[in-house]
Amino acid sequence: MDQPLTRLVFAGEALVDLLMWVPALPERGGDMLAGSSSVQVGGGFNIMAAAARQGLPVVYAGGHGTGPWGDKVRTALAAEGIAVLRPPDPDADTGFDVALVEDGGERTFVTSLGAETLRQPGAWDAIPAGAGDAVYVSGYGLVAPESGAILGAWAAALPAEVLLFVDPGPLIADIPSPVLGPVLSRCDWWSSNQREAALLTGAGDPAQAARLLVARTGRAGVIVRAGRAGCVLALRVPGPGAVSLSLIPAPAVVAVDTTGAGDAHAGVFLAGLAAGLRPAAAASRANAAAALAVTRAGPAESPSRAELDAFLSRLTP
Repeated sequence: MDQPLTRLVFAGEALVDLLMWVPALPERGGDMLAGSSSVQVGGGFNIMAAAARQGLPVVYAGGHGTGPWGDKVRTALAAEGIAVLRPPDPDADTGFDVALVEDGGERTFVTSLGAETLRQPGAWDAIPAGAGDAVYVSGYGLVAPESGAILGAWAAALPAEVLLFVDPGPLIADIPSPVLGPVLSRCDWWSSNQREAALLTGAGDPAQAARLLVARTGRAGVIVRAGRAGCVLALRVPGPGAVSLSLIPAPAVVAVDTTGAGDAHAGVFLAGLAAGLRPAAAASRANAAAALAVTRAGPAESPSRAELDAFLSRLTP
């Protein structure tokens, strides 16, 4: 689509991460002392912060609760200059997850949903989205019982002038097909990691998975993130079923914590498009942001625009 992006409307879930760093996952039924721990705002906050730090205006359209977790989320959003579109839910607090981060940076989550999950029919109908808006939808929102179908129907019916960006997340295999199908057909950008793409397509090779995903979408470009290798960018080109595939490399870094790497990638990619970059250039910048983020411990470590520019300048021969 040719409409310039001026705002990100985040139709996802901001919640609280209870992080624990461990040498490895404990055995089933076992116990383990964490080397360190932290309580931070995460989930959708990571994408919003990544985009906002690159200069893209962001509004949070998801739910938030009344209680200590909701207060923590609102404080973090305000610190990034992110506006909140809804009042807090008076009957529930925001949800949280427990994240175990192993040596080497791999992380494992268990999530408890809260007020960020909107179950009321028509819960999204009043959210303004129009020309110049990018709407972000996460698989976490689509998979939730009751609320997933409501969010999916709204996203699939967005006006054509709205850019819909979808990241299915690790729960992709659990998203009901009647919910996922219409969203996949409507989205303008589909971004998933290699594991998620393989679960949806059956193809372990990221380039082949990207090609298959393009064929399943109505209008989308596809990104398959391949970790240290970077990402595969798949775009439609003129000709029946023709697809352009590009491997966009990532800078080599030593990972400390991979939590939030995909989130940094998504937020910076969208900010790059809003800044007028072509998709390949936006993906390259997103790769660099994700690489820089994993060198830092924590889920919301996407760099500012100045930090990312400085990092990229050091990479240039």
